[in-house]
Amino acid sequence: MSAQTVAAPARRRSGINLEKWGWVFMRASGVVLIVLIFGHLFVNLMVGEGIHALDFAFIAGKFATPFWQWWDVLMLWLAFIHGGNGMRTIVNDYVTNEKVRKALVWAIGLAAGLLIILGTLVVFTFDPCLGDPSTAELVKLCAA
Repeated sequence: MSAQTVAAPARRRSGINLEKWGWVFMRASGVVLIVLIFGHLFVNLMVGEGIHALDFAFIAGKFATPFWQWWDVLMLWLAFIHGGNGMRTIVNDYVTNEKVRKALVWAIGLAAGLLIILGTLVVFTFDPCLGDPSTAELVKLCAA
């Protein structure tokens, strides 16, 4: 009679399942990003004079409005977090060396975090009146 080994039942780890929530985040942020990106493209390329209206004054006018500031910042945050999480998943799937994997995941997180901070600063501290307001729209905007 051969001794048959019985596998112990799988134990569930207690705590938050980060991989599951990462998966859920990717799906939800992807849907929100589609709305944000196509809204951004529609306003910038289709409304008014279309692509011919895109210049420094157009961007200055958009960034003077809190609605568009938050629209662009939300798009920036979601895009970098979504992309960083996707890159983290690729690294976890294909890099077999533990030290290299950890270093790459940290590098991705740091790069995404730094770019989120810098992009947010650009959007909220943008001042078109620091330079030479040569166009009529900027003269009117900077005179106030």
